Amino acid sequence: MTGWYAGFGKRLFDLIAGIFLFVLTLPLLAITGFLVRIKLGRPVLFKQDRPGKDGQLFTLAKFRTMLPATSGTVSSEDDAARMTGFGRALRSTSLDELPELYAVIKGEMSLVGPRPLLTEYLPLYSEEQARRHEVRPGLTGLAQVSGRNAVNWPERLAMDVWYVDNLSLKLDLSILWRTVRAVVKRDGTSAEGQATMAPFQGNAQE
Repeated sequence: MTGWYAGFGKRLFDLIAGIFLFVLTLPLLAITGFLVRIKLGRPVLFKQDRPGKDGQLFTLAKFRTMLPATSGTVSSEDDAARMTGFGRALRSTSLDELPELYAVIKGEMSLVGPRPLLTEYLPLYSEEQARRHEVRPGLTGLAQVSGRNAVNWPERLAMDVWYVDNLSLKLDLSILWRTVRAVVKRDGTSAEGQATMAPFQGNAQE
């Protein structure tokens, strides 16, 4: 992971493209936020600390797609029960991810990179898998254009590390283009039989 792009070009690209996309999608952000408020109530945004570059925590914010865990009509342990048709539509179109553009502008995230996963996964990674944190987490990534949540954990984490080792402008542009195609086709939004990706259990259980 060397060269002008890894050194400063990627951040410059993120800043320029991030600002452009944020301004371009402001009407969509407003409409989506309004619909989330009407369909799912408050809070409109789901916020959670996630590990970023070098494992440093930042607050991930995206549109909420599930009913609250405290709802008396659903099980807080069953993602499928908490997921509504509206929430599935948001995820399949990736509209729930739009607020993350602000994190790209701030420098906490990148347009392309390994997706920011849960903090509780940190002690479960092998030394090689933990290398995914050598770069900023991405709004989209290689695993997301290779099946999204339908890809199993060993393959997904291996792709994250491969991305780190092969980082380039050409690769980022390719992943961004493939992301557009994946969103249009709505491929791999969830694993089979799951509302979301099954939790990472650690390498011993894979």
